[in-house]
Amino acid sequence: MFDVLKTLSSLTKPKKSPAKGATDVPVKATPQPKQLQPKIDGNVAEQVRAAQDQAREIIFEARDEALRIRRDVEEREKRLRDIESELAQKLLEAEKAREEALSRLEKASHLTKDEAQARILSDVAESLKEEIAKEIRSATAAAHEEADGKAKQILVDAMRHGATNYVPEYTVSVIKVTDEDVKGRIIGQGGRNIRAFETATGVDVDLDETGVIRLSSFDPVRREIARVALERLLRDGRVQPGRIEELVEQVKKEIERIMFEEGQKLAHAVGVYNLPAPLIALLGRFKYRSSYGQNMIAHTLEETKIGIALAHEVGADVNVVRLGCLLHDIGKIVTDEEGSHVQLGMDLLKKYGIPQNVIDCVGQHHEDTPFTSIESMLVYVSDAISGSRPGARYEDVEQYLKRLKDLEAIAKVHEGVKECYAFSAGRELRVIVDPGKVDDATATMMALSIKNEIEKKMTYPGQIKVTVIRELRASEVAK
Repeated sequence: MFDVLKTLSSLTKPKKSPAKGATDVPVKATPQPKQLQPKIDGNVAEQVRAAQDQAREIIFEARDEALRIRRDVEEREKRLRDIESELAQKLLEAEKAREEALSRLEKASHLTKDEAQARILSDVAESLKEEIAKEIRSATAAAHEEADGKAKQILVDAMRHGATNYVPEYTVSVIKVTDEDVKGRIIGQGGRNIRAFETATGVDVDLDETGVIRLSSFDPVRREIARVALERLLRDGRVQPGRIEELVEQVKKEIERIMFEEGQKLAHAVGVYNLPAPLIALLGRFKYRSSYGQNMIAHTLEETKIGIALAHEVGADVNVVRLGCLLHDIGKIVTDEEGSHVQLGMDLLKKYGIPQNVIDCVGQHHEDTPFTSIESMLVYVSDAISGSRPGARYEDVEQYLKRLKDLEAIAKVHEGVKECYAFSAGRELRVIVDPGKVDDATATMMALSIKNEIEKKMTYPGQIKVTVIRELRASEVAK
């Protein structure tokens, strides 16, 4: 077909004209005789028509092939959709069969899925109980061996292990009144007197209890100002807004002077001089601050003396320990900023240019960060000794009894416990178990479990020793 088209193209192609500017002499074209002109005979025309018919057949065949391919693709897509639908149906049937099987198992075992899982875990724990107890004993023995190996630091480490955590201090001051008419004067007409008093002092006044007025505030200095001002108002008898504001301002000035003098006395008592005046004033606020019933000036003075003595004993820098002990709790009386007393104290000391090694002692005295020096450890130890010694701190009887009851309640819920007793003011808990129900491995794990629950649920000073006692006694009477 292509040969035929090429022949037709060559027969009909025009001849080229001579190039423009040619040097040949133009020759007048003479017409050729008619018998010399090319003609398309009948055979060529037939070939052209045949080629065209063949081309149309090829086009039709291509169209048919395209339609066939499209139909095949559609059929494959339909089959794929049918397969996907069939798979989804089989998955649903499998899930339904699994649920039915699970339901039959639950009915046969009389256990739910969660109950069966809990029983399996319990069985696994029971099977591993002896091995876990061995690991606990091994780890404890390794810890003792490691502690015994640190002979060079035995003095400091032994005291450091006696450290305690602080608990919240009291936030209420109480004034007793013998005449109930006094409360009416304090309240005033429409409550104007009590509102003026609360606004001037920044404390809450509670008059509900008979014979008692409670002043509540987290700022101990505000409570003290309010207490002194209220006592003077009661003696004076002139309870009115103007008089309240006048007395409160007078008491504020007196308390500020008293606090500065107390700060000086405290610093000089431990041999510290030339402290910035703002720090001395802040130290004086310890006079009205208590931590778990322990006055902060008494605690700071005692702790600093202990720290100085320890520093001399172990050859540490006495002056660093002296300043670290004196300033370790200064962040507790920073009430206008948010944060822990450790961080507030460090920020305050940086502001007044206190040496970094002293700031490190303040920042590490509750082990918030790792110890960087022996001086930091000595401040920590001194604080712990002063706070945890017998008689240093106290709490009211109700809270004391509640803590003892809570300790015993934690132990009593464990299976196999016969009796439990809290001793040594709540510092020791003894748990007596039934030897027929609790073996040695279970007793070891029970002690660890009770210890973890106490740490999680309770707040307490010092540390609490948990002792689980398993004793088997056999006795007979000879007759």
